[in-house]
Amino acid sequence: MLKWAIIFFVISVVAGLLGFSGVSAASAGIAKILFYVALAIFVLFLVLAFMAGSIAF
Repeated sequence: MLKWAIIFFVISVVAGLLGFSGVSAASAGIAKILFYVALAIFVLFLVLAFMAGSIAF
């Protein structure tokens, strides 16, 4: 998912450089949403890993 966020960010930058501000804003919004979803999933798995590690010992 983070890969898709980076792809949409690159699309946003390229579209911004070419003057397509609408496409740039839309792809930047999508990239931001995907980044926050990937961050939330990472934090969830990190908490689950710590909880599983503490139960095993």
